[in-house]
Amino acid sequence: MKEEAIAIHIDPWMHIITTGGGVPIDELLPIQGRFYVAHLEGQEIPDEFSAFQNLQESLKFPEYFGWNWNAVYDCLRDLQWLSVDHHVVIVRSADRALREDNAARDEFFRTLWRAGRRWSYVKRPEGSTLSRFTVVLSCSKDSESDLTNLLQSFQD
Repeated sequence: MKEEAIAIHIDPWMHIITTGGGVPIDELLPIQGRFYVAHLEGQEIPDEFSAFQNLQESLKFPEYFGWNWNAVYDCLRDLQWLSVDHHVVIVRSADRALREDNAARDEFFRTLWRAGRRWSYVKRPEGSTLSRFTVVLSCSKDSESDLTNLLQSFQD
């Protein structure tokens, strides 16, 4: 019997999927409209500087980006330079991101969560809800619980 994982929806804008879990990423992407997808690889984000660099490159932050967490949040709140309806950030191997620096790791995920909350979600006339900023985190099955607990700690 094959076990399939489902996506864990932390908030309308924040999702966790386990590697090999069988959840098609398309189910978490906007149904229609123009969208920009930024891909990050957690294994390539061992420290705070690499987090800033990867975010800056993948989301095309402007030249005035300040290379600190407040600047990351400010840029994620704006994103006007990406002329799209929806923004999607996919972090593969999210459980491996900033694994040597717990404070920076917490700030990385807290900043993504805060940006999603800031963009929130909109109700459509047809009743569906879509977030204008979505974060999809993939991780190993063994790390799913720890990552879920961390993200849930940011909820008010």
